[in-house]
Amino acid sequence: MNFFNPNAPLLCLKPHVLTLPHSPGLWRCHWQVRSITLVSTFYTPLDQVCLIWGAISIGIFATAQFSPISWSSQAVWWSILTLMGTVGMVVLTPPWLRKDGLGWVVDSWSFLMLLGVALTDFSIFLGWGEVLMRLCPLWLGLVALGYLGTGLGMRSRTLIITGLVHLVAIGTLPYVGAMQFLATGIVMGGSSVLLAVFQWDSFGTCGGEVKS
Repeated sequence: MNFFNPNAPLLCLKPHVLTLPHSPGLWRCHWQVRSITLVSTFYTPLDQVCLIWGAISIGIFATAQFSPISWSSQAVWWSILTLMGTVGMVVLTPPWLRKDGLGWVVDSWSFLMLLGVALTDFSIFLGWGEVLMRLCPLWLGLVALGYLGTGLGMRSRTLIITGLVHLVAIGTLPYVGAMQFLATGIVMGGSSVLLAVFQWDSFGTCGGEVKS
């Protein structure tokens, strides 16, 4: 038995939302005007976690790029948002993930996010210049570790590739000049939203039955 299934697509479209059975915590989005379907999709609890982190990542790094708000004030709001996202992730984690022995995935993501917040806050409030100058590669690296570990745990090539994309993004930061925070937010937030919109391969399949 292969650890990864090379025949499973990395990403696939979600099935029609109206064909899904009832599942606790599932968000259904079906907008239709007469006979024209505008949006028909769904978001599992894991998708919802990705959407939350996508919004937080884009919001934080776009603010850092364009807002005149002081670094100390931003650090406070960054910390609050990240803590809220971490709590939301733990709450939304579906029970089957821990039943399948993958509770460490959520725990590792929580540790990485709290570590990132701690290092960011210390660099700002204690004047750690070397860390402060490298906040973008720091966060890309932490998120890359999260994706790589999750990809191995869930046997997902998509998540492993996503982690590698974050590592490659670290090497490209010098080429975007003064727009490093925006570029970091796009990579982190965009990847997270993409994983929420599509189904990705895990445990040898892409998509499959929605677990509750």
